[in-house]
Amino acid sequence: MTDQTPSPASRARTTEWLAEKLGAPDLAVVDGSFYLPAMKRDAAAEYLAGHIPGAVRFDIDAISDHAQDLPHMLPSRETFASMVGALGIADTDTIVVYDGMGLFAAPRVWWTFRLFGAQNVFILEGGLPKWKAAGHPLEGGELKRAPRTFNARKPPDVVASLRDVQAALAGNTAQVVDARPADRFRGEAPEPRPGVRSGHIPGSLNVPSTKLVDNGRLLPTEQLKLAFASGGVDIDKPVIVSCGSGVSAATIWLALEALGKEPKALYDGSWSEWGSRPDLPIAPEPKP
Repeated sequence: MTDQTPSPASRARTTEWLAEKLGAPDLAVVDGSFYLPAMKRDAAAEYLAGHIPGAVRFDIDAISDHAQDLPHMLPSRETFASMVGALGIADTDTIVVYDGMGLFAAPRVWWTFRLFGAQNVFILEGGLPKWKAAGHPLEGGELKRAPRTFNARKPPDVVASLRDVQAALAGNTAQVVDARPADRFRGEAPEPRPGVRSGHIPGSLNVPSTKLVDNGRLLPTEQLKLAFASGGVDIDKPVIVSCGSGVSAATIWLALEALGKEPKALYDGSWSEWGSRPDLPIAPEPKP
């Protein structure tokens, strides 16, 4: 029923709202910026140079599973609880996440906090660019909040493995939707990570995350539906979201949830895993 479909705004907070709430004891502002190598930006340096007052930096590479060779894979529940608690964030806080591009890495951080049990997690509409454009203040240096206790829950079964993706495609039980740019999906552009082939998972679909966003905000509902339809996605059927390394896949998750169609799972290894495995097929098939 359309009147029960959540709106994108239910997952977001405006810069005006945040400016009024800064300093509240139960508010945690999180800079979740992350950039691909080709973007030639340094998230850590940019945070130190200027961030929203009171914001702590959530480094998706640091708060990850370092036992794996793949980039920023989800950490264990214990690791997440320890590292986020050390940042001064409790699971009962109201958490507002932003990033330096507007809406790129923030959905991944939003998704991760929710995965481990935080109930009140929001994305800042327009991110840091909109905050700056509105004339709100910045502060430099590293912020230290007093440690808190984050009671992390066991994540629900929404993190897909490579085998889960293979089974879904073989059994036609879920659509695998890739958020990478179209030229990378088609194998016409190189991957940003060494040793990862160009192309896509055979049978997967492509909805570039950039087609779902405008000025750091999700598109209106009808435009989101059109974007998925143009990629051949039936939003009424199960979806496993994927991308290059599990970051922009979360933007697809955010968009589908805004349409009341929460995905079945997120493939955390994504193309960084599949594309680096020479034993796995890719499309289009490499020329001899």
